[in-house]
Amino acid sequence: MDETHRDRDTEGRARNARPRDGLGRPLPYGSPGVERQPEGVVRTPDETLREAQRLLDAGMPFHAHEVFEDAWKSGPRAERELWRGLAQMAVGLTHAARGNRAGGARLLRRGAGALTSYGDAWPYGIGGTGLVDWAHELADRVEAGRPVDAEAEAPRLLG
Repeated sequence: MDETHRDRDTEGRARNARPRDGLGRPLPYGSPGVERQPEGVVRTPDETLREAQRLLDAGMPFHAHEVFEDAWKSGPRAERELWRGLAQMAVGLTHAARGNRAGGARLLRRGAGALTSYGDAWPYGIGGTGLVDWAHELADRVEAGRPVDAEAEAPRLLG
């Protein structure tokens, strides 16, 4: 019987240890890669937005998505849609930059849709209307087949 080896973290959970590039794509073992975001980090909303913006500006939306995901999982229930919507937009940008037009556009729109419930009452200084517009405009360009550079397309989170 051929037993398949699976990478495990310190708690024994399956965790792929392959290095990843700036868009989160796995690279061959031993290749230099981008440092992964630690999982389960509890940050204040301001820290979350600052770290996610840093990663977006560096062309690493996959990693920004992980920061938003931590906020969505650890934050108050009332804010989960906010952080989930931001995570979906970041991963939508990731897929668009990887060339996955359908998935990128769908996630950009899904993330924008999650945020529309805030109307004009955006918490933490988030520039929500601009983000929603950015997501829809980028989704349109992605569907039209235009290539996406994640760093050049990084949204501004704060208004």
